[in-house]
Amino acid sequence: MLKILHLIFGIYHPRRILKSIRAIPWYRRTRREFLQQAKSLNIPFSLSWNYPCLEDRDEEGGVISGHYFHQDLLVAQAIFEKKPQKHVDIGSRIDGFVAHVASFREIEVMDVRQLSNTIPNVKFVQADCMASITNDYRNYTDSISSLHVIEHFGLGRYGDPVDAEGHLKGLNNIYNMLQPGGTFYFSVPIGPQRVEFNAHRVFSLRYLLDYFDSKYHLESFSYVNDVGRLHRKIYLTAEDISNNYNCKYGCGIFILKKN
Repeated sequence: MLKILHLIFGIYHPRRILKSIRAIPWYRRTRREFLQQAKSLNIPFSLSWNYPCLEDRDEEGGVISGHYFHQDLLVAQAIFEKKPQKHVDIGSRIDGFVAHVASFREIEVMDVRQLSNTIPNVKFVQADCMASITNDYRNYTDSISSLHVIEHFGLGRYGDPVDAEGHLKGLNNIYNMLQPGGTFYFSVPIGPQRVEFNAHRVFSLRYLLDYFDSKYHLESFSYVNDVGRLHRKIYLTAEDISNNYNCKYGCGIFILKKN
């Protein structure tokens, strides 16, 4: 029975199954009403296939939560306000953050994976950002971002070489690419420090702050908690740093200025 319902509705979750079953009479009633109207009005559309969507009417008009939604919007807004001369991104989502920024300015994107399509305002360079950078890329930009990316470096998930220190090599390259006084927009999963191979690393706040200490001035810290809510520009305390703001898998969002 579950297999049949999965084939019909694409669901296995018991609550969703029950909700969908309860919606079937509503679906049949509205379908019948639509067919009657279509026949009387002689509309130029054929009802060629049934495609029941049984849950959408009870959902909200969008999902305003989660790591990517909040980080992409927050950082894109910050870049819009800052108006840097050049902005470079390392590996962030093309269909999220990069698209946001490209809607109002040019952005140069570097990723280990290929991008086959050309996108207005997006200059794409395929590159392994763990590899040593050439002198051409030193002090290359006054603004750089890497959102929910560094945690993947060196785990092989995206075709990159396996490297247990891949995250450090990526961060060091970003530091070298950024001009003194430039801004680094950065996010990664935060929580008890661990590797969940080969999906990602999760970083403790203490580890990250120790890495940044001699390299950057922290301009702001925001985070998304485990239930997907954004906490903007939070004051860091020793207790909160030690418990990672009670996150098991949150998202820390840092705006940093290079010393």
